[in-house]
Amino acid sequence: MNFMNVPPFSLNRQLSHIGDELEEAISRVIHSGKYIGGQEIDEFEEAFSRFVGVPYTVGCNSGTDALILALRALEIGAGDEVITCSFSFFATAEAISSVGAIPVFVEIDRKNYLIDIEKIEKAITPSTKAILPVHLFGCPVDMDQIMNLASKYNLKVIEDCAQAAGAKWNGNSVGSYGDIGCFSFFPTKNLGAAGDGGAVTTKHKALASQMRELSVHGMPERYLHTNLGYNSRLDAIQAAILNIKLPYLNKWVGERAKASSNYLEALKGLNDIILPKINLAHGSEHGWNQFVIRIKNFSTKEEDKYVDDNKLQCKNSRDIFKQRLEDYGIKTIIYYPIPIHLQPAYIHMGFQKGDMPLTESLSDEVLSLPLFPEITSDEQEYVAKKIISLAKSKT
Repeated sequence: MNFMNVPPFSLNRQLSHIGDELEEAISRVIHSGKYIGGQEIDEFEEAFSRFVGVPYTVGCNSGTDALILALRALEIGAGDEVITCSFSFFATAEAISSVGAIPVFVEIDRKNYLIDIEKIEKAITPSTKAILPVHLFGCPVDMDQIMNLASKYNLKVIEDCAQAAGAKWNGNSVGSYGDIGCFSFFPTKNLGAAGDGGAVTTKHKALASQMRELSVHGMPERYLHTNLGYNSRLDAIQAAILNIKLPYLNKWVGERAKASSNYLEALKGLNDIILPKINLAHGSEHGWNQFVIRIKNFSTKEEDKYVDDNKLQCKNSRDIFKQRLEDYGIKTIIYYPIPIHLQPAYIHMGFQKGDMPLTESLSDEVLSLPLFPEITSDEQEYVAKKIISLAKSKT
C-alpha cells in the first residue's frame, strides 16, 4: 500500500457533504440582521431538548461555560467539594475551581478509563455537594449507579457530556440523568459548531431559568440584574449551523461506531497494544468521539534513542510509537498527556506523582487514532497495517 496521509479528524470532508446547507443557513442569519438570540436559538434549544430527552436546553458560549453555569445554578461555591476525575480535559476541574469550589479527584476504572464509581463513596465528606462524572471519549458512565449514590447522600449530579453527544446509558441520552448535563460544540466534537459553543440541559424549569439569567449577566429582564453572571450566549450563526448538523448526529455517531468496530477487529490480539474494552449495559451506546489505544512497553534500547524531526527526545514508548506513525503520515493525538492533578495550576493542592497511579499510567500510554464519520476503509486499513507492523517489529 502506498504512503498515505491520514488526518486525526477532517471537517473538510463533512463540509463537502453539507456545505451548501451550511452556507444557506449562515447567509440567512447574516441577512436577517439578528445575530444574538432569535429564531435560530429557539429552534436549536427545542430540537436539542428533544434529542436529549429533557424539557429544557440553554445554549451558551462553550462547554466550559456550561459547567460553570451548572455549578452556579446549583449554588455550589466557596469551600464546597465536587467529586470528579483527574483523567479529563482541564476544563472539568477548572470550572469547579472557577466558582470557588474544590475538585476532589477519584481514580479511574482501568476497564473503561472513566471515574471509578466504587471509589466515589469513600471520597464523600460533609463538604461534598456534587458528583461530576465525565463521559470521556464518548463512553457513558453508569448513570444508574451515579444517581443511586447521589440519592443516598443527597448530592447534585452534573454530567460532563462534552465528548459524548449521541451517547446513551441504558436507553437514555447522556445529559438526561443528572440535575444538569453540559455539552460542548467545539468543532471536533460529535456535534460541532464553526467555533466555540455549548449548552446545558435539565429537567428542572427553575434551573433552566437560573442558567439562562446567569448566561446574560444575571439579567432576568432587560437591565435588571439580580446576580453577577456572564456574557455566555450561543450566537445565532452557531445555532443555525447546529440546526443543520443535529439531524445528522445519529448517523455520524453510527459511522464512528462502525469505524471503531473496524479498528477493534483489525487490531485485536497485538502484544503491547491495549484496545478499548466495550462492555456497556443493555440499551447503552458509545459516542466514539475518540478511539483510544494504549501503548505498553514498545521501546527497545535502539528506539529509546529515537528523536523526532525537531530533535526533541521522545519521553516514553507511546511518544516513540506516535512519532513512528507520523513518519508514515498518520496523525494521532494524545488525550491527555498530563493528568489534571499534576498540572502546575493545581500545585497548591499538594499532589505528588504517584498519588493516582492508574490515572498517571494512562496519561503516559494513551493514543487516539484517526476517527471521524468520513474516514475511509482504505485509510483505516493503512493505519491498522502500520500499527501491526510496528507492534510486530518490536524485539
